[in-house]
Amino acid sequence: QVQLAESGGGLVQAGGSLRLSCAASGRTFSSYGMGWFRQCPGKEREFVAAVSRSGGSTAYLDSVKGRFTISRDNAKNTVYLQMNSLKPEDTAVYYCAAASLVGLWSTARKRGDYDYWGPGTQVTVSS
Repeated sequence: QVQLAESGGGLVQAGGSLRLSCAASGRTFSSYGMGWFRQCPGKEREFVAAVSRSGGSTAYLDSVKGRFTISRDNAKNTVYLQMNSLKPEDTAVYYCAAASLVGLWSTARKRGDYDYWGPGTQVTVSS
C-alpha cells in the first residue's frame, strides 16, 4: 500500500508557472506507475499526465502538451508536475495517483487503472 500527499498548488496569474509535488510513503515507489488527474466542480476527473515506473515514458492530455511536464525521482519517492503557461481553464483540484499493474515502460491514462489517490491540491489560474 502507498499513501500520497500533493503540495505546490496555489493561485497564479495566467501565463505563470507552478510545480506540483507528490510525496509517496513506502519503499516500493518504483513499483508504481504514477499519474496526475484534475477535477473541476461539476465535472468528471480527467487525466492530465502519466509517467512509467522507469520514468522513461510519459503521456499527456492533448491540451497540456508542451506546457506541462511530468517527472519522477524514485530515490525521493516523489513525482512532479511542472506547469508552465498556465491558463484559466487549468483551474482545478489536481490529484496524484499510483497504479500498481503497470509495466516498466508503460503509462496508465484511465482513472480505473489507478489504485491509490492523494487528497488533492487546488490550482487556481486568474485571467
